[in-house]
Amino acid sequence: MDIWRNQGPVNVMTKVQDADQVLDITGEVCPMTFVRTRLALDRMAPGTVLLVRLRGEEPLRNVPRTATEQGHQVLSLEHGADGVSLLRLRRGG
Repeated sequence: MDIWRNQGPVNVMTKVQDADQVLDITGEVCPMTFVRTRLALDRMAPGTVLLVRLRGEEPLRNVPRTATEQGHQVLSLEHGADGVSLLRLRRGG
């Protein structure tokens, strides 16, 4: 399954493989960015990793902050040249 739809470099695929699930919210706006992220996290087992593809300043501020407030852990946040950021979250227990 090519979740990147040929948008990202090959070496980014390794990062995708490090996640248990991938969520693409690049087409969403707040508050739906975190609503979709929260729904995905709620369906996952504690300790599993969600990779979130997001775009824009507001989701970059709100999604990591709100996830942390709800007991999840931000593992990494990387910014791509194409304006898409990759946020890795570990689901809290």
